[in-house]
Amino acid sequence: MGDMRRTDEGTKVGTNSRTRRRFLQAAGVAGIGSIAGCGGVSNDEVGTSTETEMSSPIGTSDSEQIGSGRSPFGDRDISDGVSMSEMPDLAGELTVYSGRGEALVGELLSFIEDRYPELTILPRYSSASQHVNQIITEGQNSPGDVFYSVNAGSLGALATRGRVQSLSSEVLSFVPDTFQSPDGSWIGTSGRARAIPYNTDMLTESSIPTDIMSFPDTAALDGQFGWAPTYSSFQAFITAMRLLEGEANTREWLRGMQELGAESYADEFQIARAVADGEVAVGLTNHYYIQRVLARRTLDAPLRTTFTQNDAGAVFNVAGACTLDTASDTTLASNFIRHLLSAEAQDYFARTTFEYPLVPEIEPIGRLPSIDSLNPPEDVDLTQLSNLEGTITLLRDTGIL
Repeated sequence: MGDMRRTDEGTKVGTNSRTRRRFLQAAGVAGIGSIAGCGGVSNDEVGTSTETEMSSPIGTSDSEQIGSGRSPFGDRDISDGVSMSEMPDLAGELTVYSGRGEALVGELLSFIEDRYPELTILPRYSSASQHVNQIITEGQNSPGDVFYSVNAGSLGALATRGRVQSLSSEVLSFVPDTFQSPDGSWIGTSGRARAIPYNTDMLTESSIPTDIMSFPDTAALDGQFGWAPTYSSFQAFITAMRLLEGEANTREWLRGMQELGAESYADEFQIARAVADGEVAVGLTNHYYIQRVLARRTLDAPLRTTFTQNDAGAVFNVAGACTLDTASDTTLASNFIRHLLSAEAQDYFARTTFEYPLVPEIEPIGRLPSIDSLNPPEDVDLTQLSNLEGTITLLRDTGIL
């Protein structure tokens, strides 16, 4: 595939940093509420929006650039990470059930496959919840070797069913304990944070509360706020609020935001774009949508990112992978997951999908703080965020849907 060029970009994140917050510990304990117990299909894309994670990523169709360090934000140094060249070779046939869309990860899977002449990757793309139900239905007849999920909840659902195998300590050592199952049954590969995009021509960062529950009482947001009620990430955020604040307080928050004249958008990329255009001053999105808008424009666009602290507005979720109990070659499956944690793959997630790399040695892209400086809530079981039934009912009751 040619040499992977690496050059320096600014200040490095500490290579041995380990976050103190263990906010994913519960993710391996319980399954998705709507799946566990009945085996019925749970839809990851509830509502009128069909969100698989994000819209098509920025990037090039030339997979030669994976790990090259090229990005809309300048060259990068990824030499502190572990390169694929330092990892075991991959050979054999591997069936990957991917809950991540082909537009997002197909280029990376092709890059890995092309690197090893004796490797054949057979990806099957669908929603994470559909894959969970399919794997459960197939039982020991499943051809699946690896499950690659958009969220921790789906990974936890399979773990509680006994459908996964523990990963090796060599694989688990790549990321902090925070981003893996306590029993080693799955590992995170990239992350996304809830964030607040704001227009710097209209608001200062200090005018935006760091407490999400204070938003309805903030006069500066009156008529200047955008949300996407039909979007599954927003609905997961409201689910987190219900878990943390209770049903009554969440209903009151929603009513308060309605009274502020919250403007509805079809998806969160549109919100980030509307904030940059000055249609609204502030909104709620996953962090990578803001980076996508900046990459399509210039870094001088009046769009910046801020975060709330230790509340539903600061939830951090992960995409991740596990080895299935039906894997025909567990060593191959485990080593493939190891490749998702390589310097090249982590750089790909940062540059192409604008997610947070979970390997500490690889920086996030753009004007983003390190993961260690974020303040997500400690008491949220991420597996419960996929159970949106109560949230949908609440949004309908309040007339938002």
